[in-house]
Amino acid sequence: MDLIVARNRTDLIKARRDGSVALVPTMGALHEGHRSLIRAARARADQVVVSVFVNPLQFGPSEDFSRYPRTFDADLDVCRAEGVEVVFAPAVQDMYPPDRQVSVSSGEMGRIVEGASRPGHFDGMLTVVLKLFNLVRPDLAVFGQKDAQQLAMIRRMVADLDVPVEIVGVPTVREPDGLALSSRNRYLSAAERQVALALSRALRAGAAERVPSKVRAAARAVLEEAAPELELDYLALVDPATFCEVPELYSGEAVLAVAARTGTTRLIDNVVIALSPA
Repeated sequence: MDLIVARNRTDLIKARRDGSVALVPTMGALHEGHRSLIRAARARADQVVVSVFVNPLQFGPSEDFSRYPRTFDADLDVCRAEGVEVVFAPAVQDMYPPDRQVSVSSGEMGRIVEGASRPGHFDGMLTVVLKLFNLVRPDLAVFGQKDAQQLAMIRRMVADLDVPVEIVGVPTVREPDGLALSSRNRYLSAAERQVALALSRALRAGAAERVPSKVRAAARAVLEEAAPELELDYLALVDPATFCEVPELYSGEAVLAVAARTGTTRLIDNVVIALSPA
């Protein structure tokens, strides 16, 4: 079956067929990490819809919306190779009418960790995800665990608003040297890419510990070695459901999350750790 490119709501309605539908929301610039999401969707549903939409609502005024990579023809090639049935690629004016007034609020959870560094980001992200759910009407939607707080926020929205969509998380895909795949990696110079490897090294160092204070200390030591070439935004050890910092006597799974900038490129990464302080 040929790949259908739906540019608007009418095209999307026409492209839908009987059977279960899996949605893979993306902002394009697809890489192997996105392929892993598509394959997870393909294994779970009769029809896979990939959205390609660079969402202006989740970019702050000083962020990289205008230069975010847009590689639509290459994205279509990836989707064809992975057996995607439909690519939904709406224009901004089709997603957001000029008189739009209502958005999703991410609440307190959207204002901490990543949300503290990017005010309004999670409001914009949740708004577009809910719109995509309403337009595509999928049975399930697939997201990467690299954006751990995003995944947690989407699970929270689905639970709080009774959205009938199953949320599937897929593990982070990494380069052989440990760098998490990201569309923004293409901004890195060769030297900056070497500096960026400190993120995954720090996460591995933290993951070797089990007591919260030791986890944080081990990860921070690696990041400090990479300074000043690596400018740390945050290092947080949080509850995976709430993204609140875990206390010293916490037991169970936690997310060690990091964000930092090398050159002009801001990168995020995380790892799940099983804590069992003695």
